[in-house]
Amino acid sequence: MIRALVFDFDGIILETEMPAYTAWSEIYREHGHELPLDRWLDYVGREAGYFDALGHLESLVGTGFDRETVRARRERRRSELLDTLDVMAGIRDYVSQGRRLGLRLGVASSSSRDYVTRHLVRLGLADQLQAVVGREDAPRAKPAPDLYLRALELLGVAPGEAVAIEDSPNGIAAAKDAGMLVVAVPNDLTSALDLSRADCRLASCADLPLEALLERLQR
Repeated sequence: MIRALVFDFDGIILETEMPAYTAWSEIYREHGHELPLDRWLDYVGREAGYFDALGHLESLVGTGFDRETVRARRERRRSELLDTLDVMAGIRDYVSQGRRLGLRLGVASSSSRDYVTRHLVRLGLADQLQAVVGREDAPRAKPAPDLYLRALELLGVAPGEAVAIEDSPNGIAAAKDAGMLVVAVPNDLTSALDLSRADCRLASCADLPLEALLERLQR
């Protein structure tokens, strides 16, 4: 019996992965360098700081690199891009259908809780969820299972009673190692990665109504 649905945030509720990469890529190019896509893809789903894009660029540029100016400019550009985003396709339907079905709903993200909550409030989703877990709420970020285990604890459900919606190998590993069922919904950056540990895969959450998805998983 599935009793809970837990969403990843970056790349699932908001397509933040491409804007985050785009903002850094623009700055790298301004300094005459390219941000390696493979380095970024390995970072997707992990905690902030796993890959130090600022430090990597500084090592490439060398002397005369103004860290704080570059950091501030990148954050401004990223915020500009993120604040134009709406919820990804099918997410509002999954939330409303989940509430109608009596599911417990949560978010488990390797990003900070304040960042996640700010966008959830902006999008009108914050009051629809029973748990929001960010990187400061567990000892380890994804791909460790800690964030999902904390979300399950707050939701009051067992791992086998919950489904995670994820977009990256790191997130899928975290949810599977927590004992959950996992639905992979990749974005443009992660669609070519190995998502085979997921129990099923959708092109978007708009492709299949939640009730039909749950029936498929429970079979």
